[in-house]
Amino acid sequence: MKNKRFIGILCIVAFLLLIPFTAMQFTNEVNWTLFDFIVAGGLLLSSGFICEWVLRKVHNTNHRIVFCSIVLLLLLLTWVELAVGIFGTPLAGS
Repeated sequence: MKNKRFIGILCIVAFLLLIPFTAMQFTNEVNWTLFDFIVAGGLLLSSGFICEWVLRKVHNTNHRIVFCSIVLLLLLLTWVELAVGIFGTPLAGS
């Protein structure tokens, strides 16, 4: 079971990273560098593996939902900050 989830996480991350890669072939609006793909892959993989860890270690369904929601919210906030800099940190992409 663990190996299936691990492979599933890797496949989902690869598919999600193929979306901007494919868009780059058809338009100049999407302009990712290798560093962008590495950072995005790291964020997606770490979030996926943390959610997997939560699913294995936490047995209460409500707690699972809360912890995975927090992980996904942090992923979203980090992604948005890196993309457009809504919080104005030095990590902002704008």
